[in-house]
Amino acid sequence: MLKKNLRNIYKEKRNHLSYNQKEKLDDLMLIQFQKLPIDIPSMIMTYAPFEKHNEFDPQLITDYCYFKNSNQVLFYPLMDEQNKSLMSVVVNDDTVFEKNQFGIDEPVNGMDMFPEEIDLVFVPLLCADKKGNRVGYGKRLLRQVFKRVQERYH
Repeated sequence: MLKKNLRNIYKEKRNHLSYNQKEKLDDLMLIQFQKLPIDIPSMIMTYAPFEKHNEFDPQLITDYCYFKNSNQVLFYPLMDEQNKSLMSVVVNDDTVFEKNQFGIDEPVNGMDMFPEEIDLVFVPLLCADKKGNRVGYGKRLLRQVFKRVQERYH
């Protein structure tokens, strides 16, 4: 099946989730994360959910990560529309967020950091196959971040 078809199918499925169903799925995602045999790193990139599409909100997981490692530094993506790229912006309690053209909250202030510094990346997705290949929204912006993070480990 083509990625375009998968996107349409899974957007539709998400849009039909009730509030209670979504909350339950978010809780189950946190439980799955808590079962992972990992040490919680300090440098974590997360994202603000695409609320109009009932996207998973990673806030539960980042709160848990902070509980386990209070030295946590959070990065959020900020779209650079001119260069068609994403910046990795450090955020804190004073960071102001505004909705971008797609209705996704982005930091309007904060320091752009190198993705190579990031230890863990939470990634939005619509679905994945059994091999873990991700199907997102088709903008391909995250691939640039992944490439730079991956270079750190090679």
